[in-house]
Amino acid sequence: MKKIKLEVIQIQYSQTQTGAYALVLEDRKGKRRIPIIIGGLEAQAIAVELEKMKPTRPLTHDLFKPISSEFGINFTEIIIYNLVEGIFYSKIICSNGEKEIEIDSRTSDAIAIALRFNCPIYTFDFILSSAGIALEGDTSSSDIFGEISDEEVEDESTVNEFSRYSDEQLDELLEKSLDEEEYEKASRIRDEMKNRGKL
Repeated sequence: MKKIKLEVIQIQYSQTQTGAYALVLEDRKGKRRIPIIIGGLEAQAIAVELEKMKPTRPLTHDLFKPISSEFGINFTEIIIYNLVEGIFYSKIICSNGEKEIEIDSRTSDAIAIALRFNCPIYTFDFILSSAGIALEGDTSSSDIFGEISDEEVEDESTVNEFSRYSDEQLDELLEKSLDEEEYEKASRIRDEMKNRGKL
């Protein structure tokens, strides 16, 4: 089966499950996207790397880099190889130069590792056909999950809660959030700073 390369587009609040997030992957050539529902901790691990934040202490996924380097292990690719009853199944492919190993993994963990090692993420056409959403024209990420409910509008106001702060206050809040390891909050602050062209 031919593998199809995916790219991580974004993480956003899930509009279908409270307290969960949607990790959005895209097949650039076929213009299809896959939303994968993940938990808050998993979303944090991915967001930290996407936003290039520097935690005061290494997160669990960050530990793989020094360990793999010390033992000569190279992470070569991530494959989302199956979809059963709405659950995506993934494996991490790694090698020590002599032997290649496939390790079963939750998709969120596999992607968190892929981002840290800059290794490609693949899937197969049957998964994109089952779970992918075809993009027509310039489809925004909010269109992926359809209409926004009143409850989700309240969530959106929380996401933009930092719009009332000055640039200096945002700098201080960002530093404090990173020091206190509140990476989800730090990510929202950085989003606001980006919207203002400060990053």
